Order: sequence, then structure tokens, then C-alpha cells
Amino acid sequence: MLKLLSLLACLACAEVAPMPAIDSTAIDVELVLAVDISQSMDEGEFALQRAGYVEALRHPNFISAVRSGPRGRIALAYFEWAGVVRDDGVIAWQVIDGADSANAFADKIAGRPFRSFRGTSISGALGFGAGLLEKNGFSASRRVIDISGDGPNNAGLPVALTRDAALAKGIVINGLPILISPSPSISRLDRYYADCVTGGPGSFVLPIYAASEFSTAIRRKLIQEVSGVGDAESIRVDAEAPTDCLLGERLRQRFSDPYFPELDR
Repeated sequence: MLKLLSLLACLACAEVAPMPAIDSTAIDVELVLAVDISQSMDEGEFALQRAGYVEALRHPNFISAVRSGPRGRIALAYFEWAGVVRDDGVIAWQVIDGADSANAFADKIAGRPFRSFRGTSISGALGFGAGLLEKNGFSASRRVIDISGDGPNNAGLPVALTRDAALAKGIVINGLPILISPSPSISRLDRYYADCVTGGPGSFVLPIYAASEFSTAIRRKLIQEVSGVGDAESIRVDAEAPTDCLLGERLRQRFSDPYFPELDR
């Protein structure tokens, strides 16, 4: 009888014992999508870029990559940039843990108006993205800025300076240089991104050379960033000779400043 009473007491204790709390801030990856909307992007390229992100976020392989992590969820933020980042160009942090949340975030991107602005401040975009990562309240082992663009930095701080500041905080930067209509002033934008923009453990550059590659390239990039699994076809950041990281600023001083001195204002 005493044993039975003891067993019943233990069962009663077990029923009222609190369950361990789930940490709502713990995720696998904090990922910022920084999307170029500078005037060098024509409307067709911009539409393809937008559609590429929307399709990638909805794709079953991306959702599977999210769910396959130790915690099965990531945090995602999105913003558009040109010479500056405007507040109305930001989609705030959202936890992605399955098809419903991924589709909801994709809907927000798809519903944004098409627009473009003067200037290409990659440094401003990196600084803004780093700020989003520093203030989001999440806890993850990896923090990543995913930045796309079709030209070199020509406004704001030197890009290498801002890149190095982000890397010092443990942030990884990956790049998606768009080379569909390459500028004659910079023959290797992919090399520029590799040497001047990206960095951190496992960082990579994945260039786009044709409009037909947008959707597939963006999906590959997002899956690689979420899963942390390398891709042999990506351009690594430790190859070839260094690039002039102030090339964009020099070109602006030569071709734009005499006609548009207000670019930085």
C-alpha cells in the first residue's frame, strides 16, 4: 500500500511539473536579403530579380532546407537599396519554419511596387544589413547578409571598410552579381564582389549571366545559405589577383559628379 501511495504521489508530481520552455529566439540562421534597385537595373531585370526571390522562397527545396536544420527554422528580413536605404523598402524580420510562413514572406515581396533610385551604395546596404542583424533579438550560430547588385559601389563609405566591419562582428556576406548587361567600365563584377564585397567562413559569389538563370541561381543561393552546404560552382573569395575596390568611386567622380553633384545628398 505504501508503495502504491508513493507511486500515485510521483505521478501527481509529474502531471503538474512544468514542461521545459521552448526558446522562441533560437533559430538556425539569421538571413538578410539585400536587393539592388538602382537605376542601372532596367525594369525587366528588376522584375526577374523580384520573381526569382519569390519563387525561391516558395520552392519545396528551400522549405526542406529550412526544416532540415537542428531547430527547423530561420529568421528572414528583406530590404531594397540604391544610393540609400529607405524605410519603406524594408520587410521586417519573420521566422520561417515551413511552407505557410515562407509563402507569407514571399507574398510581401511580390506585393511591393516596382521602383528605382540613383546611386549604388553597397557599403550603405552592408551597414544597414549589419544593423538589422545586431538588433533583431534572435540567437543563431550563423548570421548572413545576401546582397545582389549589377555595379560597383559608388556612394557612401568605401565598400571594403564596411565589409570588414561586418566581418569583425561574425557576419558572413554572400554575393549575387548580376551580369546580364555588364557595364563596359567594369569587366569582372563577379571578381569585384569576391574581392571587395563578400567574406566570412563559407562565403561565396554566385554570378548571373543570363535572364533565364535568375530563378535557379537565387534558389541555389538561398538553399546554400540556409543549409550551410558548399557549392563547387560558386566563385570563392580567395582566388585570383585583387581588384580595385574604389573603382566605382573613381568612375563616379569622372562620369557622374560633373553632372549630378547631388548624388550623395
